[in-house]
Amino acid sequence: MPLGTLPRETLARWLAQGRLGLRTGPFTFRIASKEAVVADNLRLLYAHHLVIDSPPFADFHVSLERPASPRRWLRPQVDFRLDGYSPFLSLPAPQAFALFEWGMNWCIASHAHQYLLLHAAVLARGDDAALLPAPPGAGKSTLCAYLAHRGWRLLSDELALIDPANGLVHGLARPVNLKNAAIDVIRDTLPEAVLNTPVPDTKKGTVAHLAPPASAVAAVDRPARLQWIVTPRYLSGSALHTERIPRPEAMAMLIDNAFNYDVLGATAFTALADLISRAPAIDLCYERLEEAREWFGALKA
Repeated sequence: MPLGTLPRETLARWLAQGRLGLRTGPFTFRIASKEAVVADNLRLLYAHHLVIDSPPFADFHVSLERPASPRRWLRPQVDFRLDGYSPFLSLPAPQAFALFEWGMNWCIASHAHQYLLLHAAVLARGDDAALLPAPPGAGKSTLCAYLAHRGWRLLSDELALIDPANGLVHGLARPVNLKNAAIDVIRDTLPEAVLNTPVPDTKKGTVAHLAPPASAVAAVDRPARLQWIVTPRYLSGSALHTERIPRPEAMAMLIDNAFNYDVLGATAFTALADLISRAPAIDLCYERLEEAREWFGALKA
């Protein structure tokens, strides 16, 4: 059933008892938490995702719980745990949902080696997809959020899941992570978008999450073929301009953005070489989101 149809009390009970199974793309997370901020944000941002009570199998068993120390009550903090193991330092309790999102990324990036995993956004138009790798602060997530509400289908904001056997990219359709000034930009340009309450003073500044469109969640099992590689860069005061990235530089960039290149070795090299042989790599500099949307709309497969 879609999470949004679950009564609030039932959701809180399933979470408290570690019974909530949440499906996102090819993965099922079984989640335990007594933090109200986690339940509230799941209800807001994952309303269209499928959930199940006590799934017989889950890829990841995770929990968000307060440490067994005075930090449980005094300036309370929370830990993210996978099978009881905590890969991160504790964070303040108000940041519990942000920690949950980062923890989900870590689970996939550290364990899902059936895919070549890249740090990049992925958007699709029909069965053709664009890969958007970019460093922090480049405006990738802002552009991803905008395009996902203006004709493109969101596969992922943070993780590209590429099947090395056939080159298809699979989606997660999870919330888009927005930071600092990007939050107000998206509020102003996408009044129909659903955002949670921003959380200040995180390790990434002020963060907020934008719910994926219902249509993206409904089509999450529909993979796409990567046809374009675009590195977006927001430049204030700059007219939109593009530059083709030479293949050797594009290859090096994708290797740098791969989470598990060293794990997959030759398999990863072959998959990336095939990708750059057929998908042009383009550096896109933009200021206005609408101009960038028009440029993306003119792409030809």
